[in-house]
Amino acid sequence: MNYKYLLYEKEDHIVTITINRPEVRNCINHETNLELQHAWKAFRDDDDAFVAVFTGAGDKAFSAGWDLNDAAALTEMGGYDKFRVDCHNVEGYCGYTKKFDIYKPIIAAVNGYAFAAGLESCLLADIRIASDRAQFGATERRWNIVAGDGLCVRLPIVVGYARAMELIITGKRIDAMEAYRIGLANEVVPHDQLMDRTMELARSICELPQGSIRVDKETVVRGVGRTVEERTFIETEGIYSMIIRSGSHNEGAQAFLDKRKPDFDEHGV
Repeated sequence: MNYKYLLYEKEDHIVTITINRPEVRNCINHETNLELQHAWKAFRDDDDAFVAVFTGAGDKAFSAGWDLNDAAALTEMGGYDKFRVDCHNVEGYCGYTKKFDIYKPIIAAVNGYAFAAGLESCLLADIRIASDRAQFGATERRWNIVAGDGLCVRLPIVVGYARAMELIITGKRIDAMEAYRIGLANEVVPHDQLMDRTMELARSICELPQGSIRVDKETVVRGVGRTVEERTFIETEGIYSMIIRSGSHNEGAQAFLDKRKPDFDEHGV
């Protein structure tokens, strides 16, 4: 796919989405936002795409946030009343950040600054691998800009209430090791090994049966904020839809007993 501000590449079931505005530290403007929405839906709906890798071009930034040229021109983009209405209806202002319907694995390769909307964007991922040069922060706090793309929703889920509130309230920057310590980053690797490690992990996930991964991710996502009992019902729905209807659990169990590799279809269902 050809985009103006993104690179979209697919190889061996892995889609790599790269924000390609290194000259402005991969800030997300309106056009980039629309392209991200299209790209994420393309990945979501592509049966041949198993895992997404999300990163930024260059070696300075994953994304330094919302392009403040757009923020400053907000009144020229339809005004505040339209903005208020749009906030309840759009898929995100900095990508696909207001949606929760991608049940395939997403890995963020955080290669530098992940600030403000960049932090919100990397929170879309299930797993974040950080370069040892990466930095994270809700830096929009300095400019009196509220978190509008899921920061206040996703960050407490990832790092817990207290850590999330500390970052949200203070707007401070943290380095990769501090992000790892609080659970924001899953791994920290040397900068020059970031993409190799990320692709290694993506390939290992592609080798697994995909059906159960997607059902279990959906169970986790749909269960957030619900009662324990409701969560068990959602999990049971997943068991029924994936295992009972597909019959894949029979093949998996029998393969284990036969000491052979399961004979699933290409998508692992």
